[in-house]
Amino acid sequence: MIQFTGVSKSFDNEYALRDVNLKIDKGEIVYITGPSGAGKTTLLKLIYMSERPDEGNIIVGGWDIDKLKQSTIPFLRRSIGIVFQDFRLLPNKTVFDNIALALRIHGIHPNEIKETVNELLGDIGLRHKANDFPQHLSGGQQQMAAIARAVVSKPMILIADEPTGNLDPDASTMIMKLFKEINLKGTTVVIATHHKDLFTGTGRKVICLRDGGIEKEVAG
Repeated sequence: MIQFTGVSKSFDNEYALRDVNLKIDKGEIVYITGPSGAGKTTLLKLIYMSERPDEGNIIVGGWDIDKLKQSTIPFLRRSIGIVFQDFRLLPNKTVFDNIALALRIHGIHPNEIKETVNELLGDIGLRHKANDFPQHLSGGQQQMAAIARAVVSKPMILIADEPTGNLDPDASTMIMKLFKEINLKGTTVVIATHHKDLFTGTGRKVICLRDGGIEKEVAG
């Protein structure tokens, strides 16, 4: 599903990632961890092509990044859902409209959009917040809405960058439960976090970064 071979990326002549080799299989939940500056966010950006590697080769969902034209990138990104630490919900749109936006962009019929979004809101316990604006939600509710927006188009891959970084323990537990449920439906999930308690005891693959390289790969 995702494969890095000899991948390096530098900014201002300093390596953010150096000679990274990794493989993430379809249907896995994988955690990317390490201290600040280890390269976690850069690795995720390379997956969804916000950045391109300086060296090496990346395969994402059958797409060879090295051969991908700029005009083709949007088609790759349609198969990837992205969740950010700071939510990035549109403040002038309701929860329903934030989630529905991706479906509207894809030209889905309004009736199908309504059914799909309402079902998803029910699944995450936010149907009663459908007409609220993001600023009227708690941090946990905003992140739930952001995750719903990321998965409403049923992406092959879900990427989350420090998704619990701004949340309290109860909200974090709720978010991680949702990721597991999404994974059970077949979505490959890649989570970058420096919180060891999120993956300890899960038995899932944990890729530990340090100074831009893979220090070790273990089971959580």
